[in-house]
Amino acid sequence: MRFDTALTTAFYSSAVLLGHATAEEPVVSDETKSPAEKPTFTPTSIIAPFYEQFTDDWDSRWKASNAKKQDSKSDEDWAYVGEWAVEEPHVLPAIVGDKGLVVKNAAAHHAISAKFPKKIDNKDKTLVVQYEVKLQNGLECGGAYMKLLQDNKALHQEEFSNASPYIIMFGPDKCGSTNKVHFIFRHKNPKTGEYEEKHLTSAPLAKIEKQTSLYTLIVKPDQSFQIGVNGEFVKNGTLLEDFTPAVNPEKEIDDEKDLKPEDWVDEARIADPDATKPEDWDEDAPFEIIDEEAEKPEDWLEEEPLTIPDPEAEKPEDWDDEEDGDWIPPSVQNPKCDEVSGCGKWEKPTKKNPEYKGKWTAPYIDNPAYKGVWKPRKIKNPAYFEDKTPANFEPMGAIGFEIWTMQSDILFDNIYIGHSIEDAEKLKSATFDIKHPIESAEEEATKPKAPETPKSPLDLKFMDDPIHYIKEKWDLFLTIAKRDPVEAVKFVPEIAGGLGVLAITLIAIIAGAIGMSSAPPPQVQKAADKVKDQAAVAKDQAVDAATTGSEKVQAEVNKRTTRSSAAASE
Repeated sequence: MRFDTALTTAFYSSAVLLGHATAEEPVVSDETKSPAEKPTFTPTSIIAPFYEQFTDDWDSRWKASNAKKQDSKSDEDWAYVGEWAVEEPHVLPAIVGDKGLVVKNAAAHHAISAKFPKKIDNKDKTLVVQYEVKLQNGLECGGAYMKLLQDNKALHQEEFSNASPYIIMFGPDKCGSTNKVHFIFRHKNPKTGEYEEKHLTSAPLAKIEKQTSLYTLIVKPDQSFQIGVNGEFVKNGTLLEDFTPAVNPEKEIDDEKDLKPEDWVDEARIADPDATKPEDWDEDAPFEIIDEEAEKPEDWLEEEPLTIPDPEAEKPEDWDDEEDGDWIPPSVQNPKCDEVSGCGKWEKPTKKNPEYKGKWTAPYIDNPAYKGVWKPRKIKNPAYFEDKTPANFEPMGAIGFEIWTMQSDILFDNIYIGHSIEDAEKLKSATFDIKHPIESAEEEATKPKAPETPKSPLDLKFMDDPIHYIKEKWDLFLTIAKRDPVEAVKFVPEIAGGLGVLAITLIAIIAGAIGMSSAPPPQVQKAADKVKDQAAVAKDQAVDAATTGSEKVQAEVNKRTTRSSAAASE
């Protein structure tokens, strides 16, 4: 029908004009950024007493344990049923083909070890231990530390367990509030031949994140040590001063046979035996008494109760008086009492009794018989020894991971055990320093985007969201027009032009409907073109006017934007 054609043309003309008037800038699509090509894994050429990158022949060195975990606190037998695999990471992979040793089961005991080609003896040498840990599923409770096992001909990898003697335990451990990088070494008492664990005091925090973390331990012949996390040293100290219990025992100890004499007085102060209670001391006087001088406030409402039935409460629809009894509305505080000093029966308050002294006790004086704090005499410690070089650890013959964890997919890689700080740094540069920035960038790129702050209507573009654009512009036009219609036309010419097109086309529709004659679409288009030209002129005028009148409108825009932001946050 001609009427339908004219109506369609009207709305089409309005949309065309509105889109044209708002195309202030050409729409440029964001360039599709292709992810940077990731490097491919290449084994390094570093030579070390032990170095592991988990290449294809890894299973010729590493053997999982079939032993049972020994636990003196429990009658249960815990078998090392946790599985191991060598695979590429599935979380934040950085280097193509770079594989690591992966803990495959959650809430399970895992044990695996690899023998060194020959024992590592660091006597009078620097010991460097370095490896990577990747917590792909995080770490809520579990360990990711390694053990350097004592060189022992009887060591069988399939029997490796928590009871296997180790020399050093190093690496992260996390459970609940506990979060530390362990450094424990077993020290042999040269007199008794017994071993004792020495625990690092004030251990540094472990990195609990899904990116690769690098842990480094350096122990030097001067008995100093350093612990590094991601290439930054976070703990320095000495084996002789920073471990508990101390490496060397005390030279002197208390004599257990020395007993405190029966007449020894170790009370520094005593109650004065010559003091007497004063005659006017009344122990029965109460702490508080009634304030006889108090008077009832004039606005006190004695006839008003403190609480009243809640006037807004309604009996529940399912309340049955026969079964539930008479319904009583709940009580609320009497609002009349909030406006006065109080309600109900008034009573005089109490006050502190100026005559109160309490129970009398004799004052304390220095004890004339005091001899001081008694201590047993000191004697030479028969177990005393002095080991000045605890860094000369006993020879180590293997490395093992013996852990329990509630999270799976913990990955170990790039293990270095040797004597060269320079080689460990080269390995870091060839592995960790390459993958870490790639992982960081990928993690940042995959983070959920924060909700965008609502834009000001003046910043919106038609092609971004036409419906939202028209709604915001229309609301802004109406808001300004209520105060100053001329300013509304100047600052929102798109709406003014669109209204002009609608007015002309509606007139054409009505005229065509009354005369039952067809208004050819070219005529409507001609009218739309005329209004479009007018809108373009109005737009240019708005640009000129913006330099002088923007302050008037910006306040309104800010109000609307603030309201939009508040609504979005609710």
